[in-house]
Amino acid sequence: MPPPKNKVAYLLERMAQGVYAHDRENPTHHTWGIGMAHFDIERLGLEEGEEILPGIVLQADGGGTGQFRILCDADHDQEAVEEEEEVIDAVSSEPVHVTPPRIEPPL
Repeated sequence: MPPPKNKVAYLLERMAQGVYAHDRENPTHHTWGIGMAHFDIERLGLEEGEEILPGIVLQADGGGTGQFRILCDADHDQEAVEEEEEVIDAVSSEPVHVTPPRIEPPL
């Protein structure tokens, strides 16, 4: 039994909003698909590889049920790693001598 038409229409509207938000926030990325759990694709009566929106294909990606992911040609995880790699260790060229404070033993 296929799902009600209004559920599919609602999903398509949310997908279009997700693609628009991703493209707005990441103008250099090319969005090519929507990732969903295989179970959800079958439950909705859709097929993997189907063009769900203009230029956007549906892909089973093993993610959790009840949610979708925007698929693009950029590596978002790599961008986060690059930001972390920009941290620099400061090294002094002169030695610093520090005397720790004296600690009194408890009575």
